[in-house]
Amino acid sequence: MGAGRNWQGDWPNTPGRLIGTGLIRLYQITLSPIVGRSCRHLPTCSEYGYEAIARHGLVSGSWLTFWRVLKCNPLGTSGIDPVPERMRWSIWRMEEKENRK
Repeated sequence: MGAGRNWQGDWPNTPGRLIGTGLIRLYQITLSPIVGRSCRHLPTCSEYGYEAIARHGLVSGSWLTFWRVLKCNPLGTSGIDPVPERMRWSIWRMEEKENRK
């Protein structure tokens, strides 16, 4: 369970992203081995959260991760569920435009 399992792409090292990905990494190192690999999706929910926060920032990535974790239950979905390249909601796209300035 090394760092290689998480998304390796380029992303801005903003404080929010570093805190969010750091918390997920802490979960992966400490609690994930105890809980076991029970995620129904690929990538796993923690890998998804790491990538979502790294790509889209703490707020947008956290919302994506929240919805993903809600789907990961016995009555939910399963299979391949990648992080979206771009956010669909207009409020998140406004945040991206502001960050480019």
